[in-house]
Amino acid sequence: MTKTVIAKLSAIPEKFLEKGVKASQGESVGCLYQYLETKKLLDEETVSYPRVIGERDPNNPEDWRWAFNWKEKINGAWKSKSIGSIPPGAVTMIRTLQQQRATRESIIAFIKKAKSKKTSSKLDVCKNFDNTKIKPVLPDNAPIAVVLFAGGGGIEAGIVQAGIRPVIAVEFDPTKPDLSRAIPSAHFVNAKTHHHNFSEYGCRIIQLTVQEVAQSGFLDFPRRLDYLHASPVCANFSQAHTAKAGVALETADDLTAAIAIAEAIRQLQPRVFTLENVPRYQNSQSFSIILSALEQEGYSVNYSVVNMADFGLPQARRRLVLIASRGCRVALPSGTTPCGWYEAITDLIPTMTDSQLLPKQRQAVEQFLTAKEPTPLLLERVGGRNGLKYKPGHLPCNTILRCLRRAAPTHFTDHKGCNRSKFADIWLPDGIVKSLSIEGAAILQGFPSWYEFPNETTTAGSIIGYSVPPSFAAQLFTHI
Repeated sequence: MTKTVIAKLSAIPEKFLEKGVKASQGESVGCLYQYLETKKLLDEETVSYPRVIGERDPNNPEDWRWAFNWKEKINGAWKSKSIGSIPPGAVTMIRTLQQQRATRESIIAFIKKAKSKKTSSKLDVCKNFDNTKIKPVLPDNAPIAVVLFAGGGGIEAGIVQAGIRPVIAVEFDPTKPDLSRAIPSAHFVNAKTHHHNFSEYGCRIIQLTVQEVAQSGFLDFPRRLDYLHASPVCANFSQAHTAKAGVALETADDLTAAIAIAEAIRQLQPRVFTLENVPRYQNSQSFSIILSALEQEGYSVNYSVVNMADFGLPQARRRLVLIASRGCRVALPSGTTPCGWYEAITDLIPTMTDSQLLPKQRQAVEQFLTAKEPTPLLLERVGGRNGLKYKPGHLPCNTILRCLRRAAPTHFTDHKGCNRSKFADIWLPDGIVKSLSIEGAAILQGFPSWYEFPNETTTAGSIIGYSVPPSFAAQLFTHI
């Protein structure tokens, strides 16, 4: 039987009613404090919340309730005010703001913003962090999906968040020479990472090319399944890889991959087929092969190039997205409020390692400050878009790159294909410089925090750079 509870907040400890840290003008800037919430059950048992198994950790914000207290002078008299029920995830940033001597008004505004974040069925990476910390539990009768060109499982992370069960993922790409140099069997590492994250959902990883699976007649694949997704290898169509602007380097492998996808559509007869790739893919012969198969099988098709920053991803990432279905035409989901990169990773920044700017990065900061007020800047250590190597905090970051050209370094590897221990830096107005971590890059790519990456930077960076952003995938499949 579920016990009914009567809740009562414990009183604010007297020691927290002091003025706290003083601003330069002498006024109180407030005090952050932890407390416990006492609840009395109907059987007269008294318990403390949040409930904790074992010892309560004084250094774990999740083990406590949090509030912020300050004093204001009203009509000549000092009055105590407070805000309770502060999300534990906001505690680190509040402490950082206090250490940086932020004004009381700024701290209170941040707390109110943190408290206003509400659960949404659309998994907006900036506005719904808490929901991505817990790995979803799917019912036995959840819709099922097959994924072709799975990589490390970015699309699977999104469809799981949308309540869909991945049952088969095909992952083997022999065209990654830089990864093969760093790791003798890079496709195996991707498969191992995929298995680690999705095996509990019953997902079977097949370490063959999609072409090889098609030659076997998609043996043991489910027929008339709910969803079939494909993200064919995009390197030969990527602007970062092509030798001449506007010219794609379509190969025989690209064409045979498209033929295999078309065969999967014919044989598996999914209720919905989805595809994601770089924008130039829509002008390829490979894309025409897939469109022709969908038309022959009676699917209604809708595709467009979208900027995933318009769907809450804190990254400017333009991709071709296709939805094909039987019986009705499914439109692409509508966008949501854009999100800046700083808002997405604010809580992580204090934990990132210190760094130093390269000469060109310092020049970029100086260039920015000549015309604009100081604000957090994300600075790439390589690359850049149209010469712009920095992005202010209120804007999405540049596209996170992981291309295959040996001659050109990317975010995660140098020109020899070796690990970059630093691939982007964060400059803060107080002069502090932090090195963007893999965890931070994963959030900027929309990965949920329950997803576990391999330790090796190149492989983790490859998964991040190549993956369909899970936050966008979750919105897409929830919409469908």
